[in-house]
Amino acid sequence: MLDAVVVGAGPNGLTAAVELARRGFSVAVFEAKDTVGGGARTAELTLPGFRHDPCSAAHPLGVNSPAFKAMPLHRYGLEWLHAELPMAHPFLDGSAAVLARSVGETAASFGPRDAGTYRRLVEPFLPKWDTLARDFMSLPLSALPRDPVTLARFGLVGLPPSTWLMRRFKDERAKALFAGLVAHVIAPLGGLATGAVGLVFALAAHAAGWPVARGGSQAISDALTAYLKDLGGTVHTDYEVKRLDDLPPARAYVFDTSPTALARIAGFGNYYEQYRYGASVFKLDYALDGPVPWTAEEARTAGTVQVGASRAEISAALDAASRHGRAPDAPFLITVQPSLVDPSRAPEGKHVFWAYGHVPNGWTGDLTDAVERQLERFAPGFRDRVLARAIAGPPELAAHNANYVGGDIACGAASGLQLLLRPKLSLFPYHTPHPAVFICSSATPPGPGVHGMSGHNAAKAVWRRLRQEP
Repeated sequence: MLDAVVVGAGPNGLTAAVELARRGFSVAVFEAKDTVGGGARTAELTLPGFRHDPCSAAHPLGVNSPAFKAMPLHRYGLEWLHAELPMAHPFLDGSAAVLARSVGETAASFGPRDAGTYRRLVEPFLPKWDTLARDFMSLPLSALPRDPVTLARFGLVGLPPSTWLMRRFKDERAKALFAGLVAHVIAPLGGLATGAVGLVFALAAHAAGWPVARGGSQAISDALTAYLKDLGGTVHTDYEVKRLDDLPPARAYVFDTSPTALARIAGFGNYYEQYRYGASVFKLDYALDGPVPWTAEEARTAGTVQVGASRAEISAALDAASRHGRAPDAPFLITVQPSLVDPSRAPEGKHVFWAYGHVPNGWTGDLTDAVERQLERFAPGFRDRVLARAIAGPPELAAHNANYVGGDIACGAASGLQLLLRPKLSLFPYHTPHPAVFICSSATPPGPGVHGMSGHNAAKAVWRRLRQEP
């Protein structure tokens, strides 16, 4: 009998498997797709030689992940590549605010009225970032805080809505960039703890950047898989699990799946019926005949570029998709330029480009024209560079990854209490009604992102139970 079976070979499932195998438990992973990866995969979606990331692309939480840092993933081919700037936020006048590694450079890009405010906001936390990140990403009770005072101070700043925090800024540049940071979790700007979301992304950039993985996001999943196999674990692909009886006998079962899929497989009935899925995205992967012709010089050297003319425009786009059930006329875009720092991603002189805008859950329309009109506002001539595009709306995203219910790439709405307490209002979020069944997907804390910490935290709950058994 195995000690543990993990269902789903995304970053969280693989991390849970590695954590258990490192502690001497026998582990097997079962994945429905023909490759490992979940939200961290790479494929030729457009033309030969153009390697795209169908889901995640830039990894500020991955390079900052306490779980990944504790593993020798570099020995298995994982290399982080950093653009000159982690992120830029261009404006219609050709200027840009930036999120640089340097706090000073970032503050200066906001202008003199907000530079000091930004410094005072982030500088108290940055020297203690490693401990704060571990404490923040280990909540709730998977580990006692190492620095409870700093965590409490962070909570006082971050728990209110981001709209409260943005009142500290006087000019549009800082407000728009910070609003864009919050939008990465596809939540309305006025939600609980959205201030913390923006702060985490900003601090992550200053601490370790917003890199891409050399060769594509698949490198993260491949490194985790190779490490797991060296630890004695096994991985089975093309193995769809429809019920618990499909799996071999084990002392514990760990699911890197959506809560509703787990309930269906394990027979939990309506246990997760209150769990909410949020807005989706409309994703475009481009093969380009050259770099994106951004008007703002800073955007030409940034790994990630946020596209939204103002805080109001960003807020309206989020509200349209999340609250009003319609696609925005001017979508807020998150874009990534992997081939700026990784020439292996495209033929010589060509580029891959990654972009998405927000749409309602399950939306079946086509946002391509709206996305490209938005890009043309900040990068005139963009369409002339397009060689090919791969389009994925909510149905295609859900087909690619079953955890993206209705195209929700966060595996559950990251708003309200569900941003912090997911998938149930419980101090033990990785546990389920069955004592031998656990959940480790991004439907559990700390939530969405390629960081493995949901898997890491769930593995702690699993090994504590296994060690209690005779």
